[in-house]
Amino acid sequence: MASPHPPPPLRPSTCALLIRTDFSDERSWEALREAVGTPSEDDFLAVVDIVDDVAYRNLTASQLRDLHPEPHCSSLSVFFVADTAAMASAEHPLLVPAPSRGPEQVDHNEPPRAEFRVVVTSLWSVENNLSISNMDWEEFADSVDDDGVFRGV
Repeated sequence: MASPHPPPPLRPSTCALLIRTDFSDERSWEALREAVGTPSEDDFLAVVDIVDDVAYRNLTASQLRDLHPEPHCSSLSVFFVADTAAMASAEHPLLVPAPSRGPEQVDHNEPPRAEFRVVVTSLWSVENNLSISNMDWEEFADSVDDDGVFRGV
């Protein structure tokens, strides 16, 4: 049943948000959170602000983007969604919605960016590299496996 009240705007953050939208499996969520907080073999860690609020239950990436008070703010240009698909798999393939482009960034001849998924163990790679502009969106989106999931390079 849908809530009679609209969800609140997402809070501003200085880092990428990891937003939980699936609340069906608390064990899976705890495993995902533990994986997010576990450094890679080379000691890299994703820098994310975790949003764990049932107000965002079952919302789509588009709905979440619309809830940001400043839709073109750099803190939300990239965000991650722990949705049903992420919770249903041991790899926790988080949804990485394509960032919206401001009017000044729109090239009408360029195809829209495609969303992709990233396994939680490679979340650090996507977040770290996009946050410092070391790699661009297309480099990750073009490096997904046949199932649309980025598992590292």
